[in-house]
Amino acid sequence: MKNRLLAWRIALVTLITLAAIAAALLIPPMPQPLAYHDFADAREAAGIPNFLNVTSNVGFLVVGIAGLFIALGRRACFQFTIERRPYTFFFVGVALTAAGSTYYHLNPDNETLFWDRLPMTIAFMALVSSQIVDRIDIRAGIRLLIPMLVLGVVSVMYWRATERANAGNVIPYAVLQAYSMVILLLMAAFAPSRYTRGTDLYWVFIWYALSKALETYDSEVFSSLGYSVSGHTLKHIAAAFAGGAVCVMLARRTLIDQNAHSLAPSPGVRAAHAGDSHAKRR
Repeated sequence: MKNRLLAWRIALVTLITLAAIAAALLIPPMPQPLAYHDFADAREAAGIPNFLNVTSNVGFLVVGIAGLFIALGRRACFQFTIERRPYTFFFVGVALTAAGSTYYHLNPDNETLFWDRLPMTIAFMALVSSQIVDRIDIRAGIRLLIPMLVLGVVSVMYWRATERANAGNVIPYAVLQAYSMVILLLMAAFAPSRYTRGTDLYWVFIWYALSKALETYDSEVFSSLGYSVSGHTLKHIAAAFAGGAVCVMLARRTLIDQNAHSLAPSPGVRAAHAGDSHAKRR
């Protein structure tokens, strides 16, 4: 029964992945709309242009650093040490997003936007890998980590290359971003984690969905709040909370299935059961 469920989950992830690849290849090319760079709140303060859109990125830095301390420290529960790897890449991506987004908002255009999107793809792909590890198969999740990171980076590099060639195509990057959220939501619904707090993944999705809504209605939020804070500034805060939900999940979870033999890594990648004793103490 367990093997049948595992096969079904792998098939679901594979099907969604193939559908995303097909969409990236078949949807007609679309350049990055230049209006994207026209944010509602362009106010300058302390000599910093787009002040609130710049300074609100501090949330990513705080979450990224806190997450690295949790993922690499003794507080997080991992059945196998190697399971820390995707979460490490995730929080590195979140921390680097603070730098990339700050750089972009100081001078918003397609060239600086590249450095905003690059670390975000690292975070997206690493989180997907982490959930494959937690919920489907440790070996598959670890083996997919680097290829997924490369795919994310390539999607952004391809977008920049097409923009520089005056044939912009942002579709592959957009599909990759949508794919990561869809696949995470489906895994949360149909593939229970080996750890408690697995439903915290829904909070990641909720905060991220809120951030996209705030980004979409940037000017409407700005005007409705009396021109005090814009939707895009609040988007940064909501997106940081999405990363914060992963911090909370790791800090508070415990191991449920200590006998997940079908999920155990092969001897070549097996690490000490650092998480076993920690889980028992908790």
